[in-house]
Amino acid sequence: MAKKSKKVIITCAVTGAIHTPSMSPYLPLTPADIASQAIDAANAGASILHLHARDPKDGRPSADPDIFAEILSPIKAATDAVINITSGGSTKMTLAERLAPPLRFKPEMASLNMGSMNFSIHPVANKIKDWKYDWEQAYVEGTEDIIFRNTFRDIRHILKDLGDGCGTRFEFECYDVGHLYNLAHFVDAGLVKPPFFVQTIFGILGGIGPDPQNVTFMRETANRLFGDDYEWSVLGAGRHQMSLLTYAAIQGANVRVGLEDSIYLGRGQMAESNAAQVTKIRRILEDLGYEIATPAEAREMLALKGGDNVAF
Repeated sequence: MAKKSKKVIITCAVTGAIHTPSMSPYLPLTPADIASQAIDAANAGASILHLHARDPKDGRPSADPDIFAEILSPIKAATDAVINITSGGSTKMTLAERLAPPLRFKPEMASLNMGSMNFSIHPVANKIKDWKYDWEQAYVEGTEDIIFRNTFRDIRHILKDLGDGCGTRFEFECYDVGHLYNLAHFVDAGLVKPPFFVQTIFGILGGIGPDPQNVTFMRETANRLFGDDYEWSVLGAGRHQMSLLTYAAIQGANVRVGLEDSIYLGRGQMAESNAAQVTKIRRILEDLGYEIATPAEAREMLALKGGDNVAF
């Protein structure tokens, strides 16, 4: 069995590139709103902040490093949370676009998707009658015919240029069991060194389903592949967020919440902020007897380079 952490790392994914403005009035869109919600989430107990950017004019996903700069500076000034910049961007961005922000800012952490996949939210379009911006409907419906590209060569490129080149460590996003074996391939090749942070993701259409049995299966598979060399985290998409995270925490998982992953706080109740989700999962964890990792403790657990060694 992989060793259980003494404390639980809470990651908060603040805005993402999945949900659109018409889906929730609480989704942060401008740099100021994203930074403000990230700071509040850190104050509520998130030790890692997973960040995307959006065009402030209409909320569409953006890979513009200048927009990221407006987000990063106030967060760093207000909190010591670990900043994790996406390398996934959105499914419609090129690899060069996706990498532009983390290569410029050289963060302590970046996300890294561990395989190409169908990644779709197109059924959601049937539930929305009034779209706030004209880009949204085509964006959501278009995911039915999108392959999110993350080839072995792409992954190797990110590991070398962003990992070795910038000292950035990764949140390895694994949407299915094959992604764990893809990660093991790079471990065996010597391109990934422990301790590594394995984010297992459940409930995305195109990935593994949100069943408790799948959480256990992914955990057991990761244990076989990585032994004691990894920290395990779980992300439950949409309405599965809190129930799956509670189930996983009992098995020793770290957890990820945030409006990127779910716009709800409970059944039929929209989350009015990222901090509300952090506060809820923290309460659940503490009621279960777990302690919450501080940013300093998360850095130690994941062997990060420290907030003074970034380019922002």
